[in-house]
Amino acid sequence: ETMKVTIGSYETLDSSTMKEHFKKLRENYPKAVKIHLILDRGSYNTSQQTRKAAEKYSIVHHYLPPCSPHLNPTERFWKGMNERVRNNRYFHSVQQFKAAVMDFFDKTWDKIVPSMVDRINDNFQILKQASS
Repeated sequence: ETMKVTIGSYETLDSSTMKEHFKKLRENYPKAVKIHLILDRGSYNTSQQTRKAAEKYSIVHHYLPPCSPHLNPTERFWKGMNERVRNNRYFHSVQQFKAAVMDFFDKTWDKIVPSMVDRINDNFQILKQASS
């Protein structure tokens, strides 16, 4: 509804960082009875530790089918970020790259939300099954 983004800067992505992210989500949406996340099937998303943390914070996981990035709104989000931060740019260090990405979230995102609503949504074309 609001296109608000909850982000974190982590050295690695694993079950522990997922738990930290769930805590941030719960802090940002304290009144939500449940928080629904659409996730790929990465090991950090499907581990027992991650599932327990999700349950603790009332977060419901919805897993995408394998090989379906076109169904993941996060992929469209990253594409928008890449267009403004990474495409055709060279970064001299990882720190410089991280700073540019965080700047996108801190300063740019709120300005471009109106143009992203049509790109990041759950409106998918539903196709009729072909007759055999």
